[in-house]
Amino acid sequence: MCGRYSLTTPMEAVRRLFDLPERPDLAARVNIAPSQEVAAVRLGEGEAGPRHLVALRWGLIPSWAPSGANEPGIGNRMINARAETLAEKPAFRAAFRRRRCLIPADGFYEWKTERGRKQPYRIALASGAPFAFAGLWERWEGSGGGVGEDGAIESCAIVTTEANARLQAIHPRMPVILAPEAYDLWLDPATPGAQAQALLRPAPSEWFTAYRVSPKINSPAHDDPALIAPLDEAAGGDGAPEPPDPQPRLL
Repeated sequence: MCGRYSLTTPMEAVRRLFDLPERPDLAARVNIAPSQEVAAVRLGEGEAGPRHLVALRWGLIPSWAPSGANEPGIGNRMINARAETLAEKPAFRAAFRRRRCLIPADGFYEWKTERGRKQPYRIALASGAPFAFAGLWERWEGSGGGVGEDGAIESCAIVTTEANARLQAIHPRMPVILAPEAYDLWLDPATPGAQAQALLRPAPSEWFTAYRVSPKINSPAHDDPALIAPLDEAAGGDGAPEPPDPQPRLL
């Protein structure tokens, strides 16, 4: 699964990567967590307009979820959507057909059991460039307690797939990371389901570097830029970053 990620890249680089009409006004964040508002890129009105950046709650709430005291808590259980079952699962199949988005990031975290404890790793492109998770979004028209004046909440999930060979040593799954040339296909609701599904594969191992980071990342209360530094022996680890493999040109 993907339960935490970062976006610290200068916003001009984000604007260029996603071909946005203006530079986003976003603060750098190293520890983005479920139930928080996150940045997402989707198409404009009529699902045919230009790309634009919106804020979505991380944790998809299906449009058919009932209103009540326990909602929108259902979204906390739906932060990820498995690529293999998107077209079948009632919570995700409508969004997969019509409401696909890109979620900007420049790193994500997974945990591996080492010496009897869960050790967090930061995983990023070896180039340090920003990238996009494949995402789904949905609008829930609940009554009361919503983000908007009408009580509606727009939320999202990150699509995951099996991990590539390099990352399997840390976790069996990884988020789907789309190459820039796939952005239009993923966003366009006219893209046939089979063609969109074909994009949902593990990104190549050689794209990535992975290294241990401080266990402080476990708490979403910690969002200090120092947390993405490699954990050295003095801090209780043994991990400098793995030497990156040569990376193909992405941007």
